[in-house]
Amino acid sequence: MGNATDMQIQVLFGATPGAADAVLLEEGLSPPQQGYVIRFALARPGHFPGCACCQPRGPIATALGQLFRDRATGKSPYFKRLTVLASPAGAAAVRATLTADIVSRARYSLENA
Repeated sequence: MGNATDMQIQVLFGATPGAADAVLLEEGLSPPQQGYVIRFALARPGHFPGCACCQPRGPIATALGQLFRDRATGKSPYFKRLTVLASPAGAAAVRATLTADIVSRARYSLENA
C-alpha cells in the first residue's frame, strides 16, 4: 500500500485543467472549457476567513469539502487532480486553507504545487 500522499488529491495552481480534473474557481472568473467546477468566494471585506457569520471552516474549506463529497458520492467524475484558478489573493487564500485546515490538508496535497 502507498503512503498517505499517494491517496491525496494533487493540487495545481493556474494550470489548464484536463477533462478528468476538478476545478476550484474563484467567483468572478470565467469557467474553463473542461473539468468539474466548484466556485469559492473570498471572505467579505471586514470579515475574517472562517468567522461565524461567513462559515465555520471558511468558504474555501467548504468548497474543498464539497468537491471531495461530490467525488466520493459519484456526483462528479472521479478526479485525481484539482486545478485552482484564482487571483493572486485567492490562490494565497487557498494555499493558506490547505495548510491550516486539517481536514483539507488530509485530502489534498500541495506537493509540487
